[in-house]
Amino acid sequence: MELVIASNNMHKIREFRAILKKMGNFDLLSLLDFPNYTPPQETGKTFEENAIIKAEHAAKTLNRWAIADDSGLVIPALQGAPGVCSRRYASEHATDKENRKKLLQDMSHLSDTNRQGYFECWIALASPQGVKKTTKGVSEGMIIDQEKGSLGFGYDSIFVKHEYGKTFAELDEDTKNRISHRRKALDKLLPFLEAIEKDSADALPS
Repeated sequence: MELVIASNNMHKIREFRAILKKMGNFDLLSLLDFPNYTPPQETGKTFEENAIIKAEHAAKTLNRWAIADDSGLVIPALQGAPGVCSRRYASEHATDKENRKKLLQDMSHLSDTNRQGYFECWIALASPQGVKKTTKGVSEGMIIDQEKGSLGFGYDSIFVKHEYGKTFAELDEDTKNRISHRRKALDKLLPFLEAIEKDSADALPS
């Protein structure tokens, strides 16, 4: 069964593939396989709304099942920032490093428990007829005041996962993929993906 990962982000695509290949027999595509496709504007006010926008648009336009996520870092002491603006926190076309730098500056006056935060991920699954399911995953931790680790992307190098004592950028890929917010959201989606795959297989001529 074909399933489009509605993303051009190589890091996200790689993480999705690593997790999904262990979950079922999917022919995984991404937006990189459709160079003429133009993603929609992410106009939602929540992660869930943006995930739905991306999944529905890709599924309808490409006439395939599609899966999309929207995720970001939430710092309660900053009234939820960066939140849905995580990817463009420093500016519209900011790099990951620029976003991290701005966040560390904005948190420079905070200490101890006020540096707690969490990654939140919403995943939407859609068919060409519309969205079928959304799920949420959260990964909690602390923001440190200097970067550590060379793996991962986004805010991974300043986010220390509770109970691990290492940043996401210091954890190997397999470990991160077991505990990430994206993995938690995908785990909740698995029963629906399995049902779709079964229905697709049953529909094939014997």
